[in-house]
Amino acid sequence: MIRLVLDTNLLVSAILTPQGKPAAILKLALQGTFNLVVSHAMLEETHRVLQYPKLLKLMKRRKITLKEVNGFIDKMSKVATITPGKLNIKAIQDDPSDNMILVCAVEGEADFIISGDHHLTELKTFQGIKIVDPVTFLTIVQYNT
Repeated sequence: MIRLVLDTNLLVSAILTPQGKPAAILKLALQGTFNLVVSHAMLEETHRVLQYPKLLKLMKRRKITLKEVNGFIDKMSKVATITPGKLNIKAIQDDPSDNMILVCAVEGEADFIISGDHHLTELKTFQGIKIVDPVTFLTIVQYNT
């Protein structure tokens, strides 16, 4: 089964825009089509980002409650492979916080990192792990949303 890491920005996007490509990928992972790999740090960052006032306003407009968000993150943590986040990888100098995505992918033996962040996508691969955007991933796995 394909093992994948969704960048935290895409996890946030999946929650805020349920009809988008990141949400489609996450839904497939939660259904067991792919094996989702996350770290505790990624789950914490996702939760933290979703507390930003700007995103809270957006969630309110879209009628997404914090209870729903917490339930969604809880479901991800139950379905996903959780990595410890212990490796020391410093491959991305311009945005060191992106290194946690690489750590998760290496520890979780992921096949893909799916991201829209140019710091990650410009790498194209890292230690044999393909780094692609959501549209490219869905094209590779031949899934139509």
